[in-house]
Amino acid sequence: MIIPYQQIASDTLENLIKEYVLQEGTDYGEHEKALAEKVEDVRRQLKNGSAVIVFSELHETVNILPNDGTFEIE
Repeated sequence: MIIPYQQIASDTLENLIKEYVLQEGTDYGEHEKALAEKVEDVRRQLKNGSAVIVFSELHETVNILPNDGTFEIE
């Protein structure tokens, strides 16, 4: 289930994005970015629809995933 980022409390959203960008194996290219820049990049992707927040009812987990057109955003 897609959770619109606008429905998540701002502190919770900030923590969710930080957790996502701090995951091992996240690649940001040739030059490393500061945490604040990474968080802002993900926030921008959520706003423009190129990333979505997905809740798995089966696993009871939340994740941020790239939106390759698979997810319909209302």
